[in-house]
Amino acid sequence: MLASLGTLPELARQLSTLGGCTRPVRLDGHRTEYAVDTMTGEIGRVLHHLDSADLPAGQLLVRCNNRRATRCAACAETYRRDTFHLITAGLRGGKGLPEQVATHPRVFATFTAPGFGPVHNRPSDGRNCRCGVRHEEGDAVLGTPLDPESYDYEAAVLWNAHAGILWRRFSIYLRREVAKRAGLTQRTFRHHARISFAKVTEYQKRGAVHFHAVIRLDGPEGGDTPPPAWATAELLTDAIRTAAAKARVSGPVVDGRAHTFTFGRQLDVRTIRSADFTGGQELTERAVAAYIAKYATKGAETATGALDRPLKFAAELAQFDISDHARRLIRTAWTLGARKDLQHLRLRAWAHMLGFRGHFSTKSRCYSTTLGALRDARAEWRRAQAAPPVPQDGETTLVLAHWVFAGTGLSDAEAWLAASLEPAPGTEGEPTHG
Repeated sequence: MLASLGTLPELARQLSTLGGCTRPVRLDGHRTEYAVDTMTGEIGRVLHHLDSADLPAGQLLVRCNNRRATRCAACAETYRRDTFHLITAGLRGGKGLPEQVATHPRVFATFTAPGFGPVHNRPSDGRNCRCGVRHEEGDAVLGTPLDPESYDYEAAVLWNAHAGILWRRFSIYLRREVAKRAGLTQRTFRHHARISFAKVTEYQKRGAVHFHAVIRLDGPEGGDTPPPAWATAELLTDAIRTAAAKARVSGPVVDGRAHTFTFGRQLDVRTIRSADFTGGQELTERAVAAYIAKYATKGAETATGALDRPLKFAAELAQFDISDHARRLIRTAWTLGARKDLQHLRLRAWAHMLGFRGHFSTKSRCYSTTLGALRDARAEWRRAQAAPPVPQDGETTLVLAHWVFAGTGLSDAEAWLAASLEPAPGTEGEPTHG
């Protein structure tokens, strides 16, 4: 039918600008650019006009930009690539940072959750699991409790809910520990050095979050300034270990039981050394960036088989094909969320995330560029390629726009056509330069 109406080529061009997004946001409205005389303020000719009703799809289609690979693989891939370049810029320079940042002390650290009960695992030394079986890779039982009735689901959910607070507490202690080793007070430390970091959250198979982080020692102005002579990767590593051991958050008292949260005993801190792969002998910048970016698009649903969207009612759980372990974690979060003394944790809103409500990727202000800056650069490139009329000398531009949400997704015909298209240049999430 589309072909018979003569709209197929135009619709194909509109869909190609989505870069493969399968759940675009649909908008009704219009946008008009006017030339304005800078001397008189008089509004002149129309430079460009866009009306959603005139578009082949009948509406403006905008990428969903969902970071979850289970929701939109194309947008998640763009998010992953942007995260890769954000991490890489903080290790090698670029995106506004000098190449000298590669000489700053930096480590890759993994912070785990404490134990909540024995789970099925696959020991790296070749031993059998505690259940007596050597599980295969990908075995669905991995990460699930040996005894679900004795597993501490309450503490597991509350740990996830407080993990972000525990990270902030750790970052405060880390500055103190580095300052102490440098013989500086906390007040004077900021005049000598700065700690920069970028981290990502990963769900373990048991459903507990842990953090992977690149942590860097800079001069007082961040990556633009060289670190002091006393700043070494060894000093940073020692400070991280001490700060992680000291970090502690007092949690709620639930039915007479007081909860306190700390990191798990397994803490891995490794120095990042060379710029390229070296036969697996050293932890490299490229390997670290790729590893962190991989987890930026994953959530609880990937590791534990949980859900990738919020629940409206607890009864919905019966409809989903999820593991018993994930179901119990979600139900525990939902039950705890009904308590008035825990309302500030918003556990029902984040039950599908097993209680974790933080951002999946975060960074300190001076680590490198931002995801927003990378998106803006890509949008600016696309606008430049479109080459709309530009104001003449003595003119500026006035933009009037009004858009209304009209839904999400593609029609069956649009989805069929979109699946056969190559993304338009500048829309498929290719690396931005600079």
